[in-house]
Amino acid sequence: MARFLTEIRPLSRQDPTAPIEFYREEFLKQRRCLRKQREYYSKDAIVSAEAALGRILSRLDQLCSRQNADEVVSRLLRQFDVVTGASAWSDPKKTH
Repeated sequence: MARFLTEIRPLSRQDPTAPIEFYREEFLKQRRCLRKQREYYSKDAIVSAEAALGRILSRLDQLCSRQNADEVVSRLLRQFDVVTGASAWSDPKKTH
């Protein structure tokens, strides 16, 4: 058992870009879901949502460097999820 404990990387050595890449993928998932649902929303709504996603993605590094980054980015993801329902979509390959 001790062998397994020594193989775990300490938190301080984790890749600092990992949260940014995780959030980037989550926002890109929101974008993909939004695009799949284009027919259900007005053109103006889609354009506004796409613009907002673009602004977030372009500023994600800045958002993730904030003291309360997890709180802010999670709130933004939840707001998009209300529209896209992306969290309800699951990849059947990833279910147990």
